[in-house]
Amino acid sequence: MRIDYRAEIKRLKEELDVTVVAHYYQRDEVFEMADITGDSLELARRCKADKNPWVVFAGVGFMGQSVKVIAPEKRVLMPKIACCAMARMIDGSYFDESVAYMVKHGIAKENILPITYINSDASVKAKVGEMGGMVCTSSNAYKIIEKGLESGKKILFVPDRCLGQNFANSMGLKSCVIGVGECDPKEADVICFNGFCSVHQLFTVEDVAFYRNKYPGIKIAVHPECDTSVVKIADFVGSTSQLIKYVNDLDPEQKVAVGTEYNLVHRMREKNTYVLSSTKPECPTMNETTLEDLYLTLKSIEDGNPINEIVVDPHTVKYANLALERMLAIK
Repeated sequence: MRIDYRAEIKRLKEELDVTVVAHYYQRDEVFEMADITGDSLELARRCKADKNPWVVFAGVGFMGQSVKVIAPEKRVLMPKIACCAMARMIDGSYFDESVAYMVKHGIAKENILPITYINSDASVKAKVGEMGGMVCTSSNAYKIIEKGLESGKKILFVPDRCLGQNFANSMGLKSCVIGVGECDPKEADVICFNGFCSVHQLFTVEDVAFYRNKYPGIKIAVHPECDTSVVKIADFVGSTSQLIKYVNDLDPEQKVAVGTEYNLVHRMREKNTYVLSSTKPECPTMNETTLEDLYLTLKSIEDGNPINEIVVDPHTVKYANLALERMLAIK
């Protein structure tokens, strides 16, 4: 007998004390079933404020962890514990090696202030928290780096080199990437780990030139995870929520090409919005979750045998939350 997943998901949401959340990059059929949608940190904060004890999070692994860190009392399940490629690029040992690199090049450990993009594993956030550092998002990275520099310390930015360098460029700061060319921490303000988002690397200066030649006057809006060469020539650079607002605030007749994940772009507005790529910039891990996965996860709660539960040890929760709290304290 064939199961009507949409009907069953709606039934289970009505009968269980559960909230379904979905990141903007999820495929449409999953996104449409969510009670709460948004970007990663926004979702974690709204889950904490939500009354239901169960959270089913459609996203990638570090996002489910963020909910558990911010709200450890919640039971957090994921239809698929999909892996963010960028988050997988750094773990605790790679973080320690980055700190050791800076120490080897003459920067005392106590003079290093680590900042991690929220797109990182909870274990990395905890190490950052233990060193007095902070988490940032793509919408507040400028503010977080600016505050960090007030300490007089060198900024170690992990894991996204593009985000770190783009914000350093926007602030008139010197940056370098460990393992790429000459990276002398003593000569740079922001020292970046060599991580990146494979989806946002798809957008190129050639794509920008193509759209500007084809549609004179078109606006180019990109995410700061894009390469520095693309960010430098864009008309607008912003986080996921900032991109949505920018596009929706434009005159409906104004053409705009957007450099971010496909699922988000095609939901922005119906006309005059283009994806800034010759290929479909679709995040493979964000698109792993299906309606069947969502149904099976909700059904597991009903059956009393929950699957794919996110577990974070108390030590990691303590220090990762500390890094998040330092960020949230900066207005």
